[in-house]
Order: sequence, then C-alpha cells, then structure tokens
Amino acid sequence: MKSSKFIGMLSGTSMDALDCVLVEFDKNQPKVLDFICSAITPSLKLKLQLLAANACSDLRELGNADIALAKCFAQTAQQMMAKHGLSPADITAIASHGQTVWHQPLSQQGGERFTLQIGDPNTIAQLTGIVTVADFRRMDMAAGGQGAPLVPAFHRTVLSSPTIPRAVLNLGGIANITILPIDSSAPFGYDTGPASILLDWWIRKNLDRAFDDDGQWAASGNIHGLLLDSLLEEPYFRMPYPKSTGRELFNPTWLGSKLLPFASLDAADVQATLMELTTQSVCCAIKRHLVSGEVLVCGGGAHNGALLRSLQKQLPAFVVRTTADYGVDPDSLEAVAFAWFASQTLAGQPIDFTPFTGASNAVVAGGIYRP
Repeated sequence: MKSSKFIGMLSGTSMDALDCVLVEFDKNQPKVLDFICSAITPSLKLKLQLLAANACSDLRELGNADIALAKCFAQTAQQMMAKHGLSPADITAIASHGQTVWHQPLSQQGGERFTLQIGDPNTIAQLTGIVTVADFRRMDMAAGGQGAPLVPAFHRTVLSSPTIPRAVLNLGGIANITILPIDSSAPFGYDTGPASILLDWWIRKNLDRAFDDDGQWAASGNIHGLLLDSLLEEPYFRMPYPKSTGRELFNPTWLGSKLLPFASLDAADVQATLMELTTQSVCCAIKRHLVSGEVLVCGGGAHNGALLRSLQKQLPAFVVRTTADYGVDPDSLEAVAFAWFASQTLAGQPIDFTPFTGASNAVVAGGIYRP
C-alpha cells in the first residue's frame, strides 16, 4: 500500500522562515511525525518583502523570487526526508502553499479580484521527484470566494466538539477565527484583523528584534486610549463576514498614518496598544457569535503569554487554551492543514470552504504537479 506520508510547507507573513511538517493521516486524523522551520536568506526575504509591499513592479524580480523560493521549499523537503531516512517514494505528495505576495479578495478601482502565491510547484516537483500540490486558493476565488481563510475547513475536521462550543483562534501575522457551534448551525470563520504583523514590525523598528518574546515589551507599556480608538476606526473591523485581509491593508504605512498625531508616544506604549488592538478585535468577534465555551489558540501567537492572558481577561465566560491541549501542535497546524488539503485534492474530493470564504460551491483545491 502506498505511503500516506505527506510533507506540508508554507511561508507566512513574517517571510523569514519556511514551516515544514511531516505528517500522515488516518481517516482524516493527522499524526505529526516531525516539524521544522528553515530560515529564508536575508536577500530572498528582502525580495519577498518588496514584492508584498508592492514596491517592486519588475516582472524579472517576481520570476526570480518565484524560482528561488521554490528551491528553498525543495531543499527543506529534502532536509526533512534526509532526517528520517526517507526517499521520494515514501512521500505521497508535497503540499506547498507558497508565499502570498498579494491578496486582493475584493475588486479595487475597477480591478479584478485575485490572490498570488509564489514558489513554483513545477520546480519543487522536479527537484524533489515528488508529486506537488499547490495553488490552493485560486479555485475558491474562481467560485466567488475570497480564497481565505482556508484553514478553518481543517479546524472543522479535527477540532469540533459535540458538547462544547469552540472558537479556534489562529494568531499568525493576521488573526482569524473559526466558530464551531454545537447546535445545527454551520461552522464559519473569517479574518478578524492584525495579530503579530504590526507587533513584529514595531519591535523590529525600535529594538531590532524579530518578535516580542512572550509579549514582554508590550506588557511593559501602557495602552493609549486615543490611539486605540483611532486604530479601531478602521472600516475593516465593521465589515460583515466573509472577509479576509493581510499586509495589503495592515502594514507599516497604515500604522504610520495612525501614529502621526501621537509622535511623542513612548514606543513601548505603542506596542501595548497594538497588542490591545489584537485582543479587542479578536474578542469582539468571538463574543459576537458565542456566549461561552473554549477558545483554542494556534499559530505563533500561542507562545505570547501576555496576549493569552489579555484574551482570557476579556473573555471571562471562555476557557482560553492552546490546541496543544487537544493533541494538535499550535506551530505546525497550518502546514498540516495544507497537507490535508493536498490529500483531498489527490482524491478528487471537494472541500467546502463556503462558510469561510463565501464561495458559491465546494471546490477541489489546488493543482497537481507531477515530476
């Protein structure tokens, strides 16, 4: 019987590392065998950041980054296989989300709706000798959806409870929630707003650190009410779901414009206010749909103790815990989700993203690239 092992890979909003998981599935339930992070070189990271900031319109740069990133993905997959003594024949498929460089779920100024991920799957398949499944978002967009968030469909499969209403909270660069009721109403989810994307940028700018370890810097500051009110005035927070967002909106330019009237504010106070922005936007969304239950946190924010304590304080009717309490590693969950999507794609099985993206119908997500 052919191996059920998959390699799932993605590069997130930080653009500084590739997440890579080795996983096998038994009746849709994942068993994570290993998880590694592989650093992206500073030069490639800069290229990706320029593309994502729409600061580079040179198609040659886009093409170069597409292939360079694919080579990183292939090398990381090979590193995982070598670590476990596996050959290409032992892996059913590689699931590659790639790197989002632009996500435009709504038409703007007469333009089309689209999403663009790079990391050429043809190159990955050829360099590894393994079937590669990629381009997961665009079929959903072709069906009228926003192409994001997709991972809630996996949350529905592995984290639903028949007795406890749950909100699965993914705290990556962007925060998104998956509401899993216990009654007959269908699960749904959407992006609530920024999670680490602004926090990481602000601490990098001021302290030259990649991230705020355990939220300690934010915890040392004071929340500035007027700045928080200004941040929360962003229309996105009041938009009805389905909705999705990214660095196209929540970026240094957006934050800089909000900070102009507060030039004398202490940098630590800005960080505290940004963390409160994440807390309030998330908590308002959860309380809009559930009155009590569990909040299961995953993503990098699951390691931010200050943020988790802030969430628990503002959600007294909920138990806030990480997905690790239910045997699902918070760090690898998203990579595992795309590996599961790939397993469904290979089987020709449509996935119903409609409650999360607004698509008109379930779709087979992703293209298949054979070496």
